[in-house]
Amino acid sequence: MKVFHSVAEARELAGSAVALGNFDGVHIGHQALFAEARRHARAVALTFQPHPGKVLQPDLAPKLITLLPRKLELFEAYGLDAAVVQPFNREYARTPAAAFEESLLDVLGAKHLVVGTDFTYGAARAGTVATLREAASQRGAQVHVVLPVTVDGVVSSSSKVREYILEGRVAAAHRLLGRPFDLDGTVVPGAGRGRGIGFPTANVDTQNELRPAPGVYAIRVRLKDEPQGPWRPGAANIGVKPTFGGTVVTIEAHLLDFQGDLYGRELRVQFLERLRPEQRFASVAELVGQIKRDVEAARTVIARADG
Repeated sequence: MKVFHSVAEARELAGSAVALGNFDGVHIGHQALFAEARRHARAVALTFQPHPGKVLQPDLAPKLITLLPRKLELFEAYGLDAAVVQPFNREYARTPAAAFEESLLDVLGAKHLVVGTDFTYGAARAGTVATLREAASQRGAQVHVVLPVTVDGVVSSSSKVREYILEGRVAAAHRLLGRPFDLDGTVVPGAGRGRGIGFPTANVDTQNELRPAPGVYAIRVRLKDEPQGPWRPGAANIGVKPTFGGTVVTIEAHLLDFQGDLYGRELRVQFLERLRPEQRFASVAELVGQIKRDVEAARTVIARADG
């Protein structure tokens, strides 16, 4: 998949079908837009970096579900031929709706524009689906509107996915994403307590903005230097480790039946299901007993997911 870093750089994409949006999380609603684009021509996503909310309302901006490298990876996985990453700043936010139309239809030369029902654009969100359709028709292009995608009556949206993840409801997020929520990170040294009690853990340092609620999760892990390697089963704790008097939130992953040194290695963690909230135990022995039960519960969840 080719990546262009502005509309002005992407003139070679003339004639393409362009899906428009922020696409945070790349959930099943976004995937429906990509599928519609693929029906018409070479499929392209136009997205913005940084997220407009971080420029216009930084104090209220949501934590991102997917950072840009993961977003681009997902674009390719879902069949896009190219992506245009348009820089977004306050000056760009003042672009009139008509100028945005020109950039899409005259500069980029899109022949098909694919949007959701609530799509708006331009300064003060003055542009609507209706105005975009009129601008496209004047240039012999078409606008295709994709209806919201729902799961059991719940609309798949970035805000809903984000809500589920923050609540620890990763299985629900999975249904709206069409895949497990994941984050990437590097294994860094920790306190070593897990190894000392018979359950060595990888302390995962991640740049991801969004992390599931504190608790214990059934997970799968893939090492980034083994891109075609196996998804390894595991259990992860997110929290401060209150039994040991911790105060800093960490992500610690125990890989089941794994032997080896993970320090310094990059990995991807998929969160399958929350097993329980984080809790304080009266003794280390009590904690160990619970971890054993967590491991067995994780095996059950992972076996069901793999089946």
